[in-house]
Amino acid sequence: MAIVRVGFIELWVQDLERSLEFYEGLLGFRLEHREGKSAYLRGYEELEWSLKLTQAERPAVRSLGFKVDGNGMEEAQAWAVQEGLPHRLEADWGRPRVLRVQDPFGYPLAFYHEAEKLPRILQEYHLYRGPGVLRIDHLNLFCPEVAEATRYYQEHLGFRLTEYTEDEGGRLWASWLHRKGNVHDVAFTNGEGPRLHHFAYWLPDPMAILKAADILAGARRTDQIERGPGRHGISNAMFLYLKDPDGHRLELYTSDYLTVDPDLPPVRWSLNDPRRQTLWGHRTPKSWFLEGSALLDLEGRPLPTRPSPLVGIPEHVT
Repeated sequence: MAIVRVGFIELWVQDLERSLEFYEGLLGFRLEHREGKSAYLRGYEELEWSLKLTQAERPAVRSLGFKVDGNGMEEAQAWAVQEGLPHRLEADWGRPRVLRVQDPFGYPLAFYHEAEKLPRILQEYHLYRGPGVLRIDHLNLFCPEVAEATRYYQEHLGFRLTEYTEDEGGRLWASWLHRKGNVHDVAFTNGEGPRLHHFAYWLPDPMAILKAADILAGARRTDQIERGPGRHGISNAMFLYLKDPDGHRLELYTSDYLTVDPDLPPVRWSLNDPRRQTLWGHRTPKSWFLEGSALLDLEGRPLPTRPSPLVGIPEHVT
């Protein structure tokens, strides 16, 4: 199927008001709609909502959304039927048809094409709040079968590999795959899974990353800064990792590179190259390799996880 890009993420949170204070109040996400126990938010560049927060008994991730082209819904459904995957059609606010599919590795994917367009506010700069979050950029998933998932997403879902990490034995520990023409829409990271490692939003420039850190510092919320600011070796992007009130990991991200050339060679990184994690040399906290968010099946039940046969974490970790 023709996946266009990552489209949205749906999180379960335990206290919706507390979550909105973080996402809307501190980071400046646009709250566009509330319905029951759910809230729908977007960045300033987006014409569709990209973050759905739903109050629930436990923190979890209900769906990982991807936008598809005009034929994509039928093609996605045909793929789900052919592969014998659990799936069903739903509707959501502004999206009359959403196909939810549990992929072969357990990830709760959601595909959509039609979406109600919200007013364009990109140049309404007087409305900007926080660091100016623009759009959803990617999802990073803990996976105990990185090589298999990477190959499957390339062969069945049309993703292209941009960067990867392997050890001296040639075993794949992480991969970065794209559809929209930058470094990634989805990445797989070795570890106990299936779980969400993080979701990322694009900021306008590196100064916005620093502004986000200042906002958290000014609000006396530096305990929610897990890592950064810094620059990745992988992707070359500027980053800041935050933990929201429920422990979901959010990356604020900007300034990676163009990947639209069909013959672009993937970049290989050695597992223990310290520059891959942070180009500037700062050590990565151990929590970044171990902690993640639980995923839900189509019935809203927590998915069981599997350990990875690749044991250990890279060197140069605090």
